[in-house]
Amino acid sequence: MLHLRLITPAGQTEEAVRLIEGTRGTTHLCVLAGAARDPAGDVVLCDVAREAADDLLSGLQRLGLDTTGSIAVENVDLSLSERADRAEKEAPGEGADAVLWEHLTEATHEESTLSVTYLSFLTLATMIAACGVVLDNAVLIVGAMAVGPEFGPLAGISTATVQRRPRLAMRSLIALLVGFAVAMVLTVGFSLFMDAVGLFTKEQLEGERPQTGFVYAPDWFSFVVAVLAGAAGTLSLTSAKSGALVGVAISVTTVPAAANAAVALSYGDTVQTWGSTEQLLLNLLGITLAGTLTLLTQKRLWRKQHARLRRRAAA
Repeated sequence: MLHLRLITPAGQTEEAVRLIEGTRGTTHLCVLAGAARDPAGDVVLCDVAREAADDLLSGLQRLGLDTTGSIAVENVDLSLSERADRAEKEAPGEGADAVLWEHLTEATHEESTLSVTYLSFLTLATMIAACGVVLDNAVLIVGAMAVGPEFGPLAGISTATVQRRPRLAMRSLIALLVGFAVAMVLTVGFSLFMDAVGLFTKEQLEGERPQTGFVYAPDWFSFVVAVLAGAAGTLSLTSAKSGALVGVAISVTTVPAAANAAVALSYGDTVQTWGSTEQLLLNLLGITLAGTLTLLTQKRLWRKQHARLRRRAAA
């Protein structure tokens, strides 16, 4: 279940209440007349099944409450209520299959912002991966994958493509390109420093690396894994299964490929630099393509399901 908290101008409260009451899957409706001060108005509270929330939110936005008042949504972790159970049964579809498009857009907007924190995480992840490729240490590679925040902008590009949000697409693309460029440049400097103090050597980079040699040898398996990971990551975002993102993060070699390219560049190894860059671009393409196709498929299936349920209800 989701909990909605609305602030509505007094003249729009009845209209908002009628919309809530007419939506299958809502319950626990409360109206607090004149309770809001900024902005002034009434406070309307209700719970709604996840599968009914997107239509309700769209209706509330059509009323203009996102402009004249406020719409806030929270997850309800536990609801001990027969009415809530009944509302979930009455709502069309399954909650796990529902996509809250506004929530997805907002989440990817936040995750795809080019901030100091985002750059710091991406740079630190790339530096950790640099240590991993030089030492041929798979544990460090996995750790770097888990730290990297690059899935946010990739999901942002997919969401923006499906929702036709050019600003979100541009913001995500800038965060992705600038983020990796900054991280790689700083990692080149880090590699030069590590070489100067004797912790990195060219022989280590160009020697036998059975654990990490894959990061500069792109093949079709890399693309297939990126596509599968992109689909899984997108599903984890739309279904609120955030734990699955950890598995996605450690399955794709974006950060390790960027790190290997940076270290190889610091030693003038153009073969590994180009191979790692190809690996990076291939994975970014695969994740973005899979994310976009997954969202398009979810959108189409949900619309078909709703249309079928409406026809059944009308009959």
